[in-house]
Formats: sequence, structure tokens, C-alpha cells
Amino acid sequence: MYFAQFYLDCLSQASYLIADERTGRAVVVDPRRDVDEYVADAEAHGFTVEAVINTHFHADFLAGHLELADRTGAWIGYGRRAETEYPIRKLADGERIELGDVTLEIMETPGHTPESISILVFEQPDDTVPYGVLTGDALFIGDVGRPDLLASVGVTAEELGAMLYDSVHRKLMALPDETLVFPAHGAGSACGKNLSTEKRSTIGAQRRTNYACRPMDQDEFVRIVTAGQSAAPAYFGHDAALNRQDRPLLDRANAARPLCPEGFRQARTAGAVVLDARSPEDFGAGHVRGAVNVPLDGRFAEQAGTVLTPDSTLAIIAPQDREDEVITRLARIGFDHIAGYLRNPGNVLPALADDLTPASRLTADRLRTALAGEQPPTVLDVRTCGEREAGSVEGSLHIALAELPARLAEIPTDRPLVVHCAGGHRSSIAASLLRHHGHPDVSDLLGGYTAWDALTQPARP
Repeated sequence: MYFAQFYLDCLSQASYLIADERTGRAVVVDPRRDVDEYVADAEAHGFTVEAVINTHFHADFLAGHLELADRTGAWIGYGRRAETEYPIRKLADGERIELGDVTLEIMETPGHTPESISILVFEQPDDTVPYGVLTGDALFIGDVGRPDLLASVGVTAEELGAMLYDSVHRKLMALPDETLVFPAHGAGSACGKNLSTEKRSTIGAQRRTNYACRPMDQDEFVRIVTAGQSAAPAYFGHDAALNRQDRPLLDRANAARPLCPEGFRQARTAGAVVLDARSPEDFGAGHVRGAVNVPLDGRFAEQAGTVLTPDSTLAIIAPQDREDEVITRLARIGFDHIAGYLRNPGNVLPALADDLTPASRLTADRLRTALAGEQPPTVLDVRTCGEREAGSVEGSLHIALAELPARLAEIPTDRPLVVHCAGGHRSSIAASLLRHHGHPDVSDLLGGYTAWDALTQPARP
């Protein structure tokens, strides 16, 4: 058996290629949209990709089933409850897919979404203990899939939670302890709240250490897995819908074009939103007025999908020679409306000098002084609820970054505004979004709450 995991850190997303080395027949599970890596790996080993299976309708990324089927001729498989605009093979509980000796078996595990499946992997068809189980978003390492995402329109979180209890406690936990667990996501994903950084585990380890897998009744399970979930990024509903649709294929060769300064101005005049993917430091030193800063070195696609809308046309300012990376990462969440990009921004931005402005950034000491003044600023905390529980700036307003676009009207405009996160990355995103929407006096806090806590709390022994 050949078994490969492909892990995408920026989306905390795992996909898999499984093949029988004797027959050369292969299956790809939960692929991302840029499928070159799977095709290259299969070709290097002489495999034929016969099937591409999605464990469910993903909400956090645009899956690459259509692209991979187009490149390889593979059939597309989903659980039997899935309904799509494109032809699929509906896979029933207990159904087996033989690649040779290597055999896959479908296990229906609804709960994260109604159509969710897991896939048992056997090295030999008569093995009694599976080599592993691909659990999709039903079971993570350290957590289970949240049952409240927009991918599940028409089914309540409580109904899905009951399904998930059955899937986890009566099906997955019934597997042998030594069965390896391969989830679709890891730490950082918004599809759960307590995901591990580990890329694989075992059923036995999850039975011992996963808070949601310990013995409990259904009511307790639903209560604990639905409590404390952070707000889902706004693009999740868009991607869940796109993954059902017969959408255009990714065309990386014609994804975007370089823009000269005049072409950049014309794109803006036509309504394009400027997405500046440089670091907060470079953005703060000088940026195009109204630009939204989402730094590329981070959870770029997820954060861009949080503060921008999928129907927006984007004019991109990328770090030097990284425009293709920006465009690919946007394509992974279905943001395809790209007017173009500025090549070599360090050389080109001076030509836009009349439209450049610095971003106000305050040190923790300057914020403390401002808060003690006659007209103290409003402090906006864009961390998650869990982060805020560890401490906060007294009197600060709390709106997590994922909720900010929908709650802009709640932020006062009659006084200066200082935005902070934990370290300064998300606050630059939030501050730029607020300026983009017309807030007149916005700064972000250098070093975030970490710097504030170090300044204001007594030294710890």
C-alpha cells in the first residue's frame, strides 16, 4: 500500500493519496483546488487516479474534485446524502472500493454535516483491523467537528450534534484501538475548538485523551461540543455552496495579470478593493489609501475570506515576487475576481505617491498615556473569546476579527480608536478594514496584548 498525507499549514488542511502498488490504482481524498501535487505524485509512482472522494462539503476551502477529475478522468464520490450539480457516485455505508489488495470501506459519520463520511483503509481485503480511518471533520485529534457551521443549512446544531454523538461514540470509538486516525484538519482550523498539532493519532489515544470521546451521554456531548465555538469566517457559507456547484475550473495560467501604476489606478476607479498582502510593518510605513492589509505570512486565505467578500474584485499588492502565491491562496477559497497585481511594489509604489499614506501604530506605553488623558480612545480587542479570558485592557470593546465585518456599526466614531490582538498581526487587518470603511482615526497596537500585559502587569517570578 502507498499512503501519503498532504498537509497545508495555512489552512490546517489534510488530504490523502492512497494506492495499491501492485495494480497502480489510486484514490485521492479531500483534495485542495490546486491539484498539481497529487497529479505529480501519482505520475512519479506510476499510479492511475481512479477516484476522488470528499468526506463532506467543505466550508473552509474550495475542494479540487472538479480539477482532479478533469485532469485524470476520475469519478467523484460523496456520502449518499450529498446532492450536487455535477455527476457523483453516492457511497453507501459499508460499501467497499477495491484498488487491488488495498481496500477502502465507507462509514457514514454525519454530524459535522449531514452527508459526512469516514473512510476505513485496509491493506488486505480480509484484514480484521483497519490500517487507518480517514475521519474527515467528524473526528479530529483532540476534538470533534463542530456541528454549527453554515455548511449545514436546514439542520440545527442540536440535530447535528446528536448525529455526531452517534458517529463518534457508537461508530468511530467502536474501531480497534490500534487503528490510525487521519483527520481532514489540524490546529488552527475554525472547524473545531481544540485541535491538536499532531497529524495522526490512534483510536485508542483519542479514546483516552480527546475530551469529546470520553464516556458521556448524548445531552452532555451536544452541550460540550457546541459550547465556546468561535465565529466562523464569513466565506465558509460561500465555499460550502460552491463545493456543491458545477463551478469554473482553476486556471492558474490565466489567473491574473501584472498592472502598471496607471492600470492599478483604473482598476481602483472601476471599484476594485486593494488587498495589500505585505507585512504590517511595510504596510504601516506607507500604503494606498483604503487598502485592506492581510499579511501573506500567516493564515492569509482564511483571514482574507474573513474581511473581504467573494464577489469583490481585488487589486493586489504582494510582497516582492510572491504574487502567484497570493493568487493561488485566494483561489483555494474561491476568491477568483482578480483585476491584477502590482509587480515589485517597492519600485512601483512611489509612482502612486499622491495616494499613499502611513498607518498609525501605537506602542503600549503611548496607549497607556492616551487612556489617562482627557479624551481617551476606544480600545477594540479583536482576539477570540478564549484569548480574552486570559486578560484584557480595562474598558475595551470586544469584537473578534471573524465577527468584525458584520458588526462595524457597533464601533463608535466620535473618538480615536486603537485596535489590538495578541501580537499585532490581526490588529493590522482589523485597523485597515475600519479605515477602508471610513473610520476617521484608527491605530493598531504594536505587540498587541502581549506588549500591554508586559507593560502593565507586575513582573512574574
